[in-house]
Amino acid sequence: MNTESIVTNRDYTLIIDKSGSLTTDDGTGKTRWEIAQESTFSLAQKCDDIDPDGITVYLYSGRFRRYDNVTADKIREIYRQNEPMGKSDLKSVLQDALNNYFQRKASGTAKVNGETMLIITDGVPDEPKEIIRLIIEATHKIDRDEELGISFIQIGKDKKATEYFKALDDLLQDAGAKYDIVDTITIDDMEDMNLTQVLLNAVID
Repeated sequence: MNTESIVTNRDYTLIIDKSGSLTTDDGTGKTRWEIAQESTFSLAQKCDDIDPDGITVYLYSGRFRRYDNVTADKIREIYRQNEPMGKSDLKSVLQDALNNYFQRKASGTAKVNGETMLIITDGVPDEPKEIIRLIIEATHKIDRDEELGISFIQIGKDKKATEYFKALDDLLQDAGAKYDIVDTITIDDMEDMNLTQVLLNAVID
């Protein structure tokens, strides 16, 4: 299998947490929001190269907003228009992103290699069991393991979040998923990997 080719000819969706806890500084001199911004920008630059029609970006807290056909340059503008506040309703945004993918798949407009969703977040979402349910349901609608990849990229040092994401990564199939489509990494891990590796792990880990 040519791993590079799995990364290309896919759609990329970035789902970015902007809940109130992102104003936290974990002792680095930068808030989680500032760290998220830098990481998002470098991810978007990589996605620009391999998904030239732009990527889909969501920002979410209690509500979410969707931006289509975003290029890396536009990411900075999106961050300028938003600030962290409110709760962490990942369920609504993930549901929307998954529905959107399956609608495109049904209408034949999805990319041939499928989709990668990168979720940049710092804590356990408001309805953690619902996230697991949504992901398990999605695994029963795809035709092959590599078609859909969901990667949780954790910012900050919230131990409960680390445990939750690790469980998502390791226990999904035990909980009834058809495929293990989740990969989780921390921002610190990401610094030791090149972005192609991050994107590949989301698909073939």
